[in-house]
Amino acid sequence: MLNKKLQILSRHLLKQYAAHKALRCVSTSSYIHKIGKEPLVYRNVGQQLELASSKFGSTEAIVSCHEAQRYTFRSLLQEVDRLAAGFRKLGLQKGDAIGIWAPNYMHWYLTYMAAARAGLTSVGINPGFQGPEVAYCLKKVDIKAIVAPEAFKSTKYYEILREICPEIAHSEPGKIKSEEFPHLRTIIINSQESLKGAFRFDDVLDLSNATEQAEIAKFQREICPETPCNVQFTSGTTGHPKAALLSHYNIVNNGIHVGNRNELEDERICVQVPLFHAFGVSITIMAALAKGATMVLPAPNFSPKDSLKAIFNEKCTVLHGTPTMYVDLVHAQRSLQLPLGPIKKAITGGAIVAPQLILDVKEVLGVQTMHSVYGLTESTAVIFQSRPGEPADTVLNSVGYITDHIEAKVIDANGCLVPFGQPGELCVRGYLTMLGYHKDVEKTEEILSADNWLHTGDQFVIEANGYGRIVGRLKEMIIRGGENIFPKEVEDFLNSHPQVVEAHVIGVPDERLGEELCAFVRVKDYVDPKTFTSEALRAYSKGKLAHFKVPRYVVPIDAFPKTTSGKIQKFKLLKEYEDRLKKNELKSARV
Repeated sequence: MLNKKLQILSRHLLKQYAAHKALRCVSTSSYIHKIGKEPLVYRNVGQQLELASSKFGSTEAIVSCHEAQRYTFRSLLQEVDRLAAGFRKLGLQKGDAIGIWAPNYMHWYLTYMAAARAGLTSVGINPGFQGPEVAYCLKKVDIKAIVAPEAFKSTKYYEILREICPEIAHSEPGKIKSEEFPHLRTIIINSQESLKGAFRFDDVLDLSNATEQAEIAKFQREICPETPCNVQFTSGTTGHPKAALLSHYNIVNNGIHVGNRNELEDERICVQVPLFHAFGVSITIMAALAKGATMVLPAPNFSPKDSLKAIFNEKCTVLHGTPTMYVDLVHAQRSLQLPLGPIKKAITGGAIVAPQLILDVKEVLGVQTMHSVYGLTESTAVIFQSRPGEPADTVLNSVGYITDHIEAKVIDANGCLVPFGQPGELCVRGYLTMLGYHKDVEKTEEILSADNWLHTGDQFVIEANGYGRIVGRLKEMIIRGGENIFPKEVEDFLNSHPQVVEAHVIGVPDERLGEELCAFVRVKDYVDPKTFTSEALRAYSKGKLAHFKVPRYVVPIDAFPKTTSGKIQKFKLLKEYEDRLKKNELKSARV
């Protein structure tokens, strides 16, 4: 009898131990759900603008230094509703797509806000795109109207539109009929000239009367927060861009929680990022709107000198930029030595940040703290971001702490959770995941699972404390003779070299090893690029970096090919390598 009781007790204890072990395995696996203190809001972008106008009325919402224009939150709402009513007067209806193809002009910002208030879906088009790329965008998302400047620098926007759509030259404004672009009806050009087939932007502002403008406020309750608001084309670092469709709900809530984490109340933001990008829309525009912060536009496109002048003249307290922008800003400040005022924080995202760059930003620009944000277009913008008061080593060694109301997990190649602290693919779920890729069910299903987990494609590490660290893109991993190498690690090492301004590493074909490393390096002005060779790098790396991680090829470069949002286009670096290889211009060193 006693033996039987012992056997039962033993089995019971074994079950308890097994359950405890299983629970321990789950609790140490890379899954985290951050439940926020502040609830999500069910609000569209137009309602968020109305709320900002009532809360922050006389505060400056946006300043365009290069256009000498300023709006308070109160006057902004009035101007936006003039434009929204004008759009509706042109026949644009709820759900129609309106393209915005322009650098950082005030008319970009007004159009984005007015589109939201009118129930339209705004489509941000890279201002650097040329004819074939714009044609692709027009067709991809059935754009019905497009807003653009007449020209900027060498890009003649109106002429390009006429080239790809010749019918414009023979049409009355708003009555374009094109076989190639069957949805396109209206061209709106920000110009003082009257151009054939196009409306002037200022004329659209004047189309409506006071009654029609007042109707826009009433119209907001008809715009469901979960409906499309904005199309973000993927950055194009690897090829043809996809069209990520974001809702009002996505954008409003991500902006609120970015604003909360970065404590943007009453701050003045130097906006170096392009407005069309997710960094511009969510991290900058919507976060500033949520917290009553002032956006300062130094120039139509990124200019380090103009940014430094704007920081000084407009007393900017916060900087927004990508890592490559900060590289150039630090470089410019070292030459100009402008007397910058106190800068509370620099917020960076869009690419992996080198630890040396964070140190340079603090030392050269006088920034008190640097905040990282990490995310992707398909996640509206931000998944992980820095927290106030973090110690310096946390900022140096992570992309921040998980944002409120988001689930995140890291999985292996079989889809199983890995332990905390181990690398795998990051997946996220929550309010921030896109609605999908427009007109691309297959690509949507590749990245967004049936249970709404978004597969980021990033090799990532989550710690048990909720902080994350990016290792690199899964697709960018280099396999050299069986060794897995992530470019980020090598790039961080190269960027710490005293003669290096910026470095980026790619994998190139090799008959023996499968792949080899090629480093493209931009050196400081006083350095002769010819002296920065693979042999010199090997000597510098001795005892600091594993031999198989030392690039076989080192290519000096004056400027890196980038997207307008500041991301490095590594597929163009590969093309540069191939061209130089054909010309026998590459020297290598076996290491």
